[in-house]
Amino acid sequence: MNLSILRPAAPVIAPIESSPGYWSEVFGRVRRDPVALAVGAIILVLLILAVFGPWLVPGDAFTTSMFKRLKPIGTEGFPLGTDELGRDLLSRLMLGARLSLFMGITPVIFAFFIGGAIGVIAGYFGGWLNSLIMRTVDVFYAFPSVLLAIAFSGALGAGVNNALLSLTLVFVPQVARIAESVTTQVRNRDYIEAARASGAGSFTIIRTQVLGNVLGPIFVFTTGLISVSMILASGLSFLGLGVTPPEPEWGLMLNTLRTAIYTQPLVSALPGAMIFITSISFNVLADRLRAAMAIRS
Repeated sequence: MNLSILRPAAPVIAPIESSPGYWSEVFGRVRRDPVALAVGAIILVLLILAVFGPWLVPGDAFTTSMFKRLKPIGTEGFPLGTDELGRDLLSRLMLGARLSLFMGITPVIFAFFIGGAIGVIAGYFGGWLNSLIMRTVDVFYAFPSVLLAIAFSGALGAGVNNALLSLTLVFVPQVARIAESVTTQVRNRDYIEAARASGAGSFTIIRTQVLGNVLGPIFVFTTGLISVSMILASGLSFLGLGVTPPEPEWGLMLNTLRTAIYTQPLVSALPGAMIFITSISFNVLADRLRAAMAIRS
């Protein structure tokens, strides 16, 4: 498998002069899109589980019992079976949504602000500053995201905080590249030149004229990054570089249940199915947002 594919495609839309009417039309198209509504509902359910999971779980997600280990799906008292230590798998999957989504979304939020700021500054000022920043970004682009995440996590050590830092370091250059690209397209437009002619400072222009027209494409791109972040975060936990036992996290659960793939294949596949559904949902939502913005453009 080509590991470099774990990087979402750059948005194909150009930045435009945004307005309240523009965004109303974009989100109106999204609300009328049944696919966007379906994946949005899935994401909403997952977010509810992440926030209220401890109060919604039907059983004990931490009590072990070797007499109940690897029960099949449909067992009385265990609708989705049990794991290798006899813990209720449904409860652990529900609780796992919190850590899995936290590790998938948090690095992208940091990358949105840090990478976005770096890219906008590079794109607006251009010149040697742009060359310095973007050549540094290109160094990171030379390596697949998977390898970078493993390398950073291996150097920093196992743990949730180090995994979050590693993923943030992976995504900041990607967001910076997109931010620089869309900012370069708007920096010489008429309204920017008019603001310069009026004596406005560079950072005032960036805040009042540039950001409103580049945040849309950057936001759509980072929404797509969440699916990549989910996969990478789960992969780090699978390799022992992320969440540590006994905390429930889908990647870690996938690792511990892999030994049961021949005896209980459906049970062992459930954490992977959750990762797949969540990643696909965020990816499809980003695609529908991108399509709505492209149509409006």
